[in-house]
Amino acid sequence: MSAFADPRPSLQLQPVGLPTTAVALHARTMSVRARPHTVLPGFGLSLGYAVFYFSLIVLLPIVAVYARSFSEGIESFAAAAFSERAINAYRLSFGAALLAAAINALFGFLVAWVLVRYRFPGRRLLDAFVDLPFALPTAVAGIALTTIYAPNGWLGQHAALLDWQLAYNPIGIVIALVFIGLPFVVRTLQPVIAELGHAPEEAAATLGAGRWRTFTRVIFPALLPAWLTGFALAFARAVGEYGSVIFIAGNLPFVSEIAPLLIVIQLEQYNYVGASAIAVVMLTASFLLLLVVNLLQAWATRRSGVDRAR
Repeated sequence: MSAFADPRPSLQLQPVGLPTTAVALHARTMSVRARPHTVLPGFGLSLGYAVFYFSLIVLLPIVAVYARSFSEGIESFAAAAFSERAINAYRLSFGAALLAAAINALFGFLVAWVLVRYRFPGRRLLDAFVDLPFALPTAVAGIALTTIYAPNGWLGQHAALLDWQLAYNPIGIVIALVFIGLPFVVRTLQPVIAELGHAPEEAAATLGAGRWRTFTRVIFPALLPAWLTGFALAFARAVGEYGSVIFIAGNLPFVSEIAPLLIVIQLEQYNYVGASAIAVVMLTASFLLLLVVNLLQAWATRRSGVDRAR
């Protein structure tokens, strides 16, 4: 025996008066009771349905696009996906989408803050108008924006006096993408601002913090995860927008031609491999950018949790 061994017999705790089989049954019953009750089927069945539905609706079409784009070899894929015209279309689509999402992130925050924190006549009507880009057909939105911002439009004719052209160029594309992306930022931030309440601001003011310090150290860190989510949703929506853009863009190659329009042009020319190749590049780039935004969102969530714990 080891010199450090405990000479006392080991004790095994079990409910008094119950045999071994009863103890096992009792433990099994307690473990069953500890499981959370749900109204949905069991984990295995629910997971199977979820994976099957997600694969059928999302993964299968994506795999089909990738397979079609490489069906004629790497050379055909590269020729269609990385032509000079396609690269200019990518640059315009992603650049305009990023700029529009940044504009929406700024002004969408202001709109959400006003709708939540202030009471004024017409607030409910303004809140309802925020959802209008969701319900409005994109073609109708494009026609409406062209009517306003074209050189002979309501606002465009006044801008033309200053030598500003707001339509049929990249500026018109950004205007259209801002229009369709604003609700994503506003609706993402609204519930978070409402849940935040006034207590953190009052506590910061009690401790002597000014308005700017309260915003940067208290309010903005709490809203940052939702703000990044709204930015990502607005960006993703803007990258693939087509209907509202083609009416106001002008659609000039190397000037105002977006990648979704180039895909449609390839399809009209029966170049399905070329259209699939451009779609694959856009899909891959969008996925990588959204992955970066989601990583930033996760980091912001962890950081805000650590700050609350302190």
